[in-house]
Amino acid sequence: MQEIPEHEHASLGGMYSDYFLDYASYVILERAVPHLNDGLKPVQRRILHSMKELDDGRYNKVANVVGNTMKYHPHGDASIGDAMVNIGQKDLLIDTQGNWGNTLTGDRAAASRYIEARLTPFALEVVFNPKTTDWLASYDGRNKEPQTLPVKFPLLLAQGVEGIAVGLACKILPHNFIELIDASIATLRKQPFELFPDFPTGGIMDASDYKEGLKGGRLRVRALIEIEKSKLLRIVELPFGVTTSSLMDSIVSANEKGKIKIAKIEDNTAATADILVHLPAGVDAQQCRDALYAFTDCEVSISPNAGVILNGRPEFLPVSEILTISALRTKELLGKELEIKLGELNDKWHFSSLERIFIENRIYHDIEECETWEAVLKAIDDGLKPFKKLLKREVSEEDLVRLTEIRIKRISKFDSFKANEAINLLEETIAETEKNLRNLTRFTIKFYEHLKKTYGKGRERRTKISSFERVDRSQVVMATETLYVDRKNGFAGWALKKEESLCKCSKLDDVVSFTADGAVRVMKVADKVFIGKRPIHIALLKKDEEKIYSLIYRDGKNGNTLAKRFRLGGVTRDKEYMLTKGTPGSRILYFAVHDSEEASGDNVVTVHLKEELKLRNLAREFHFGEIAVKSRGANGNIVTKHTVDRILRSAK
Repeated sequence: MQEIPEHEHASLGGMYSDYFLDYASYVILERAVPHLNDGLKPVQRRILHSMKELDDGRYNKVANVVGNTMKYHPHGDASIGDAMVNIGQKDLLIDTQGNWGNTLTGDRAAASRYIEARLTPFALEVVFNPKTTDWLASYDGRNKEPQTLPVKFPLLLAQGVEGIAVGLACKILPHNFIELIDASIATLRKQPFELFPDFPTGGIMDASDYKEGLKGGRLRVRALIEIEKSKLLRIVELPFGVTTSSLMDSIVSANEKGKIKIAKIEDNTAATADILVHLPAGVDAQQCRDALYAFTDCEVSISPNAGVILNGRPEFLPVSEILTISALRTKELLGKELEIKLGELNDKWHFSSLERIFIENRIYHDIEECETWEAVLKAIDDGLKPFKKLLKREVSEEDLVRLTEIRIKRISKFDSFKANEAINLLEETIAETEKNLRNLTRFTIKFYEHLKKTYGKGRERRTKISSFERVDRSQVVMATETLYVDRKNGFAGWALKKEESLCKCSKLDDVVSFTADGAVRVMKVADKVFIGKRPIHIALLKKDEEKIYSLIYRDGKNGNTLAKRFRLGGVTRDKEYMLTKGTPGSRILYFAVHDSEEASGDNVVTVHLKEELKLRNLAREFHFGEIAVKSRGANGNIVTKHTVDRILRSAK
């Protein structure tokens, strides 16, 4: 077989490396991650640009918008339709009509040919301005599309976004409309501010570990559950990203696994969430609510990752920095708009003044005898010379040409008073525009205040910010089973119903077993599990209950008798631990469990020795309080070197 030269291997590897990097860059920049300037992914930007292109104030079929957008987006109609529905459901940029789905229930929108849309007044005011837009050629070169839209609002933080690219993901959560405006004003005034997410589904949020949306931060969001009656819970608000269907499925699953106990569940959701959870007799409503938080999607954890495209590359920025950049960009865009407006006003004032001079001084009569075009222009220019000092800039040839285009009808109906009024109004507008440019920060703040007043009604915070501890599952899990013990064969479980009944338990509990040979085991409760032969103590292991164990054991068949007090400490399920030195023939002679170190210290036993020569006192008291509480693996203290007959608990 002919070997391939080494340099060709390197070339092939380099080729695939280049292809992969090109593809990864394309997915990151052109599909999955939003641009910081306008907060939009390419497909979203193209949809909005297409809607503005079709906008005539009336609703358009979504199918028409999708078709028009395909001029700019080369990835098919399905991706465009899904992205448009996603924007429409956020109720900010698109005014929808028809069945656009339900974010509460997870129901999909109707087909694009059945639903309609148009841009909202808010979108028309803050998203578009062709004069401040940087344009580039579309993928086929036939059309122009915006590089980014000149958005004058922190749209990225208002809508939120989620995307997965090659080796990179972003998840920016939605924030409150009014709070974003207040924060934008604060940053322009160089005042401190805080931003936390706000979800359209409401709920309760613990944002103590939010970390400004950066990777490593976390939010815990809960449903709002009301205790309607002693046997009825009502879920009226959902955690972000959870639908009524997925929530109910998680509740039914938890009930089937024995983690919670419910009688039935009903879904009456329409415009708002409304799920009824009926409880059986004997179940406490408060405990069941806590169990819903612990074992179902009534509480979810969300990990944000604020990734954006900035200067042609992905960056990870805290939400405060994203908002600050947005506010400064809004100020910059408003400044550009004012400069453009000022230029247009000055041009209008200049020509209006020229027109007034041209008509009032009947300069148009000077061109009647001119035989060439050059002579016409020169005649007009000569007629204007005495008045040029009244103008703000030089008279161009273009100005002279425009004067020749004034119609006779306009000249005959010219009103000097109205012309002066119009010029005075232009001068006032120019003065105001110049003032706004000099005080651009104040003008930007007024712009934000206008947005808040005009569009902020009904956009108050929906998600309540609170602080709550994680529910301890072991405390709220429903004890729906009974633990039985077969001591003879060394088994325990809820299926051994013919054996000794020990206690009520749940399917999440752990059982701890101590056997006479000094072994201890921890197992998860099951239908049947081996706990060791000859158990001397079996109990449910509760992590929040730190028991103190006291024991006396014989080391081997003829060794010393030792005592110790200990805590069980950390253990691994289904692993055996020895409480003795491990000498063959070792045996536990006395074992006791106490709820506290003080109670175990008060424990006193009488050790009875076997009759031997020279032994006069065969009964000796031993105080466990004389030895320290140590770890599970401690060997213990010697009680006696003689043979022990029996050990009895001493009467207090």
